[in-house]
Amino acid sequence: MDQTPSKKLSVSFSINDEIRQVEIHPADTLLFVLRKKLGLTGAKPGCLNGDCGACSVVVNDTVYKSCIMLAIETVGQKITTIEGLKDSPIQKAFVENFAFQCGYCTPGFIMNCHSLLMNHPNPTYETMKKWLSSNICRCTCYEEIEEAVLSVIEKREKPVTYETKKG
Repeated sequence: MDQTPSKKLSVSFSINDEIRQVEIHPADTLLFVLRKKLGLTGAKPGCLNGDCGACSVVVNDTVYKSCIMLAIETVGQKITTIEGLKDSPIQKAFVENFAFQCGYCTPGFIMNCHSLLMNHPNPTYETMKKWLSSNICRCTCYEEIEEAVLSVIEKREKPVTYETKKG
């Protein structure tokens, strides 16, 4: 069996609206590349097996757990990390609603909620609960996180309907 390390590949990533060139091994996870090669430490190593969601990032508008995704899979895709949100409504809502405790899982939750609101602008309560259940926090009861998501939905401009024009 060949014990030589795999060859490095020079690849370009579209991360947070920037093209970043980096050398990776084919087996490098996206989390490893983000943190160790690109210095983007917002995605956190938690369980490292896809259960906790602390490492969540958005790839092409879909949330993924970067600890179980190979970096090579994201070449040519649009990657957004917590560093790329730049004061998004959900980030502000987390602060306003005290939706964090120790903060370790917060970036992953924010990315998950951001993707939820992109894909379901007006989610049902059940949809929101289902999405939130894919991330784990050991410090809070999730109530404040739910309130943060709901506050973003409530702050969005309501569509103008015949009823609102009339009154």
